[in-house]
Amino acid sequence: MLWGAKMKKIKIGVLGGYRGTSMISYCKKADNAEIVAICDKSPEVLEAQKERAEGYDITFYDNFDEFIEHDMDAVVLANYANEHAPFAIKAMKKGKHVFSEVLPVQTMKEAVELIEAVEETGMIYAYGENYCFMPAPYEMKKLYGEGKIGEIEYAECEYIHNCAPIWHALTYGEKDHWRNNMYSTFYCTHSLGPIIHATGLRPVSVVGFESSNNHRGIKGGNKSGSFAVEMVTLENGALIKSIHGGLYVDSIWFSMYGSKGRMECGREVPDSGRIRKIYIKSDEIAEAYKITEESYEPKRELDEQGGNFGHGGSDFYVMWNFAEKIKGNPEADIIDVYEAIDMFLPGILGYRSILNGNIPIDIPNLRDKKARDEWRNDTACTIPEVAGDMLLPTCATGTPEIEDEIYDRMKKLWEEECEKKDGSYRASTFKQGMRKKN
Repeated sequence: MLWGAKMKKIKIGVLGGYRGTSMISYCKKADNAEIVAICDKSPEVLEAQKERAEGYDITFYDNFDEFIEHDMDAVVLANYANEHAPFAIKAMKKGKHVFSEVLPVQTMKEAVELIEAVEETGMIYAYGENYCFMPAPYEMKKLYGEGKIGEIEYAECEYIHNCAPIWHALTYGEKDHWRNNMYSTFYCTHSLGPIIHATGLRPVSVVGFESSNNHRGIKGGNKSGSFAVEMVTLENGALIKSIHGGLYVDSIWFSMYGSKGRMECGREVPDSGRIRKIYIKSDEIAEAYKITEESYEPKRELDEQGGNFGHGGSDFYVMWNFAEKIKGNPEADIIDVYEAIDMFLPGILGYRSILNGNIPIDIPNLRDKKARDEWRNDTACTIPEVAGDMLLPTCATGTPEIEDEIYDRMKKLWEEECEKKDGSYRASTFKQGMRKKN
């Protein structure tokens, strides 16, 4: 269905006025969705969104419980990455479909509760792992479904992002910010997600590894290992090596080896253009050993409409598919709750592997109701108020002690940067909204 086609619009509310700007922009332009409500704790963020709302009928809220009563079909959760599940569950129990930004949950307990909320309410849950919908990774999904490289045997995937230069802008000098307290394997779905979505296969075991926290992390207040590796076994026996974290040079890359070929994307940051190109070496018939090579930039029907959206246009596609799924379009491609949890469990359990000397850890299939009971009360994480007596250290060597002076310096750097950008939308929303948004 094309961008300009006449259709009923899905009424959407957005929780989180900074990261949610991309989703809000989609709803302002699309013919299958409209923005009707925005919620954020920060008055500055709400004011900035009001300035951009001229010509649109949008209601603004600073309280989630009031926001969720608004007349709308669906909610986009663009709040903190470790706080999505509780709001998703509340929203679905109020009869709203849910689009959740990364990550889906932060504990095994939340994973069980989120799955059961979807099953009990019957509402649509879509996980916004946009890396799956970048041009080349999405083409890999299409080609894999067509049998282009046969059955997967091995894959490598990476999401390397050196955030040290912008750490002050991400954490605002807050010692207890989730980014300062996450563990090394936490942010794993940008790397693992596209391989799991392309193959449709479930991960069954994981071995985790992490580096020590380097000086770039420590001097910014980051308490975790600087990067992590998960070795994941899929249900068909294939292996995936996933690496993500803060190595010095950024890189996004996906490569899949199958029983009759290999395909991979260009290796680079998402907006460089290289992520758009795919390279294939394949055999028409397995073991014929007549390998052909090709490379091209895949094109999709809606690329022109989605080209101005972030992450290689993938921010457009995740929202388009979500709205279409609600409308009943059988071709709408979303990441449902089971697949979302499959993408995240190698990270959460990979960290258990690290803490236990890099031993293999079985990954449960939480589609099986009996398998859930073991994890129903497992609150283990690195956030004290959530973990309770199951609090984990932020890295295998223990949670480092970092002087308050470092956080004071990060706060000062951010305040100075905001002063230089005084009056800009980015300054007001980033400074206030990202730290306070609900």
